[in-house]
Amino acid sequence: MKRRGLVRAILLTLAVCASVAQAQRSKKDSVTIKGIVLGADGKPVSAAAVTCQSSAGIKPRAVHTDSKGHYLITGLKEDSYDIRASANGAYSDWERNIPLRKGQTKEIALRLLNGNTALSGNLPAKQKQ
Repeated sequence: MKRRGLVRAILLTLAVCASVAQAQRSKKDSVTIKGIVLGADGKPVSAAAVTCQSSAGIKPRAVHTDSKGHYLITGLKEDSYDIRASANGAYSDWERNIPLRKGQTKEIALRLLNGNTALSGNLPAKQKQ
């Protein structure tokens, strides 16, 4: 009886270790896009929708910015991506063909302007957080 309990405990421990190792490998293989959405006035926009899809138009994903205008899109596969933001009838231009490689995090600022005219791009070094 004690031996069965010990064997079960060992098997459970091995299963947990394998699960943790898989999660760590998956994190190293995935890519992340993060950044900030700014309004025409240069202030962060909370609750803005940020849409991301592969450049081939496959598997679109959407997230919303937090109260400080920041967004985070995780668990993406290595590929090239297009990203855009919108809020209150204003849109950013699409940032297109952003190449992302395994384990990479790309930081992109998106600016909303009225009339579908927008500025967007990588954050300057002093604004990165």
